[in-house]
Amino acid sequence: MATVFIPVLLQSLTGGAVSVEVTGESVRAVVEALEERFPGIAARLQEGERLRPNLAVAVDGEVSPLGLRARVGAASEVHFVAAIKGGCVNPTTGAYRISSKTYTEIGERLDLAGIWT
Repeated sequence: MATVFIPVLLQSLTGGAVSVEVTGESVRAVVEALEERFPGIAARLQEGERLRPNLAVAVDGEVSPLGLRARVGAASEVHFVAAIKGGCVNPTTGAYRISSKTYTEIGERLDLAGIWT
């Protein structure tokens, strides 16, 4: 199962859980699995068939330009983060790479109140 790290401002929807394990072979399937367990979370992560424009998703440390279509492995780590620029671009995939620690630090330092409502 993939491990999804829940942003602080969405933890009220998960009963305070910081991370949860769900199945899914794509980010879209992960969001659907989250919605089954935590009704209302999908509306905070996506608009229609896309991620909300102020969000990015990182799978195994790479921010993918594929959004909801990004592939998720059985042991993947998935982070939903504020869409930001920076990091290192993988020339093969075009994805950005930032460590999980960096995502945690970014989430703790940014005022995300406007992003998650």
